[in-house]
Amino acid sequence: MAATTPKFEQLGLIGCGLMGGSFALALKKAGLVKRVVGYSKSPSTTERARQMGVIDIEAPSALLAVSGADLVLVAVPVAATEATFKAIRHLLTKDTLVMDVGSTKREVIDAARRVLKDQVGVFVPAHPITGKELAGVDNADADLYHGRQVILTPIERTLTPQLEKATALWTALGCQVHNMAPEAHDAAYAAVSHLPHMIAFALMNAIVDQEHGKQFLALAGPGFRDFTRIAASDPSVWRDILVSNREELIAQSRQFQRALHAFESAISASNPDALEALIEKASKARSRWRMSAHKTQS
Repeated sequence: MAATTPKFEQLGLIGCGLMGGSFALALKKAGLVKRVVGYSKSPSTTERARQMGVIDIEAPSALLAVSGADLVLVAVPVAATEATFKAIRHLLTKDTLVMDVGSTKREVIDAARRVLKDQVGVFVPAHPITGKELAGVDNADADLYHGRQVILTPIERTLTPQLEKATALWTALGCQVHNMAPEAHDAAYAAVSHLPHMIAFALMNAIVDQEHGKQFLALAGPGFRDFTRIAASDPSVWRDILVSNREELIAQSRQFQRALHAFESAISASNPDALEALIEKASKARSRWRMSAHKTQS
């Protein structure tokens, strides 16, 4: 990959929320862009982004946000990606770099193929492994991406110059960049991201739906707080993610149900040895993962 860090004249930002806003701030902080033109479905969001210095110019439409842009970031809910591609395709050129930040890749890529057609090579699908449970441009952070992994899922028609620019750009923002096949990406993140979110949502619902749920929650400690932190995530964003990756997510959910059943069986049978073995297996796996993740981030 090219080592030269690309600098851009204009970022066309579609979606000025947490992820898009943080990307714009990171680019500005690194001195990689001269001008940011932004559009959000909600005019108040776009206005707020301008007031905060996230964007320089408010655009009245997605199409006008990409007019003259050599870099475009699509930072909208996954379900809105196809409509966004339709809105901007007429002003994309062979030199434009287009990326997204969606948590699922196959449906996004399918949408890009359908809509962009011969222009699909300018699109480099991206998934930054970061975020906050608090959404919105008010929570945008120039350092949100620093030190984080970014997964790129290029396809056979992805243009080499665009892939090189994308890799160099994310690297310049302090990210660890990896390439994966879209199918492998969606399978992996169904297991380590989408299923944990679904479990956190379901656990909160299971507790609050009980007669004494509020009293139980009042007694919860730090472990419960840490485990359920992601249950506060943006409902509209996660609704789209879970539906978009439904096949892989359902497969992981069934795998989890089998593991949960093993615990239930050991408890029901009052079998402490079997239960301890299950806990020890999980504990060792968690310790190995933590050590491996620490080495990767060092």
